[in-house]
Amino acid sequence: MTNVNTNPGTLNPLFHPAAHYDSPAEVLNAKDLSAPEKRIILSSWASDMYAVESCPALREIPGMSHAVRLVDILAALRKLDGDNDNDDPPRGGGVPMRLRRPWAAAERRAA
Repeated sequence: MTNVNTNPGTLNPLFHPAAHYDSPAEVLNAKDLSAPEKRIILSSWASDMYAVESCPALREIPGMSHAVRLVDILAALRKLDGDNDNDDPPRGGGVPMRLRRPWAAAERRAA
């Protein structure tokens, strides 16, 4: 068994992106990160692992002095993917498949 020191204060700061970035916007604007690196950081921040127990819409990221809103992280991920038009969450879909009547169209055609 190896003796690995897992104390967050002694780990290499490169393993803790929050040590370098204070918000999703800062990650997006970082010139020294590639798009995949930004995606990794933002996706890890969005993880349920960091969800605030009493408020799942917030994330407590190790090394940050404040909580980050999940909606801000997801908006940053959408911008990274090129979806700059809409910062709103996706709307609900149509009628669920179990409520549709696929046979109704065939009945109309037969009548």
